[in-house]
Amino acid sequence: MTVYAAIAGLLDYAEARGLIEKDDRTYCSNRLLQMLRMDGPDGEEPAAAAELPELLQTLTDSAVERGVIAEGVVAADLFDSLLMEAVTPFPHEVRRRFREKYAESPRAATDWFYDFSRDTNYIRRDRIAKDRKWVYSGPYGDLDITINLSKPEKDPRAIAAAKLLPQTDYPKCQLCAENEGYAGRVNHPGRSNHRLIPVKIAGEDWYFQYSPYVYYNEHCIVFNSRHIPMKIDRAAFEKLFSFITQFPHYFVGSNADLPIVGGSILSHDHFQGGNYEFAMAKAPVEEEVCFPDCPEIRAGIVRWPMSVLRLRGAEPKRVIDLAERVLNRWRGYSDESVFVLAETDGEPHNTVTPIARRRGEDYELDLVLRNNITTDEYPLGVYHPHQELHHIKKENIGLIEVMGLAVLPSRLKTELEDLKQAMLAGADLRAVPELAPHADWAEEILRRRDFNKENAEAILQEEVGEVFERVLENAGVFKRDNTGRAAFLRFLRAAGAR
Repeated sequence: MTVYAAIAGLLDYAEARGLIEKDDRTYCSNRLLQMLRMDGPDGEEPAAAAELPELLQTLTDSAVERGVIAEGVVAADLFDSLLMEAVTPFPHEVRRRFREKYAESPRAATDWFYDFSRDTNYIRRDRIAKDRKWVYSGPYGDLDITINLSKPEKDPRAIAAAKLLPQTDYPKCQLCAENEGYAGRVNHPGRSNHRLIPVKIAGEDWYFQYSPYVYYNEHCIVFNSRHIPMKIDRAAFEKLFSFITQFPHYFVGSNADLPIVGGSILSHDHFQGGNYEFAMAKAPVEEEVCFPDCPEIRAGIVRWPMSVLRLRGAEPKRVIDLAERVLNRWRGYSDESVFVLAETDGEPHNTVTPIARRRGEDYELDLVLRNNITTDEYPLGVYHPHQELHHIKKENIGLIEVMGLAVLPSRLKTELEDLKQAMLAGADLRAVPELAPHADWAEEILRRRDFNKENAEAILQEEVGEVFERVLENAGVFKRDNTGRAAFLRFLRAAGAR
């Protein structure tokens, strides 16, 4: 495939998906030629009939060969985002189209914008398809397990180049609105083909976008137009409900606002949502509780490995009133008998992970109780994956994991395959540095299961699911035994339940 055939193929692709019109072709072709530092062909060359990743790869390879860009995945990603920007509509066009679709229905608007975000290659379909995914069915329902392969691996050349760059705080973070159309650099992803939708959330200016990594269907991010820290309070609950009032087919939730139990970007106020029903949303209330001064609110403890109070009612304000009371009581609540301490040495530990959704005309809010205390025995967190599980999951348990989707590190793709072969061969797992952390776990599996070539893959997937189940149980503040249940009910009574 020649470069000119790839350019023509990219223009065909963009026109077929409504990104450009026929009248735009010459203009867009010249934009691409400028980026590639090339002149046009002597004659017309037929378009290549190829998929988008192949077209972009051809153009990027040409740029590398001719010294237009450096080698490496980071430079390639920056450049192909720039190439796609040449066929991506301006923000005002995207926003106008979204408003037109929203006038039809909220679902029509999000359907269109999700397809648009994939068609522009902001969401890289080819990389998302490489993620390993399966479902683990256990006592808490069907937990989603994924090994994340869509984020590019760290490029040593880019890491070295980043050290030579001058310090800059533009954009302040990867969520800021200034990312829209930003070309990127070796230590900040290219967002040339990125587009945002302005939304009003509880009267404030926010933006709506999709996650480029799409951990689940229509994985969206809603973020404040201002770069301000996350905070869980009444205003946060009001914003969550404001969003699901405008987009009732989506759920939306927030990471907690404290380290260890919070998300990766605590510095910028944001939520995550989407068109997906997680196992936690399907989990039933196993014990109802009553708040006498809120008789219209249905409340109860959810059958889930973490400590979840579910509130449901027809009037958003009344649900928010009760949620605020529970949150405020939790912020200062201690129960030393089950090692729940609201603060130590002036450092607060208690917060919640809230998730909101619609149930018909009702508003439903799950409050997941969180505590980020650490000890000498558990330096990464008492209510965090414990050390014996770190060979599978060591990272923080954020909103997505809380709801029942394990986002596991990419290293496990190779490690689990190598582990499977070593277990089948009876190899010494402790002699292989990459497999040694899995040795205790693997040996215990071999003791209690008939592990053979036919079932090895299925057994390892099931066992990884069980590890994630234990991860969530570790993160639960009130444990799922008689002592923990009694402690959970004591807290709810302290918050006004009867």
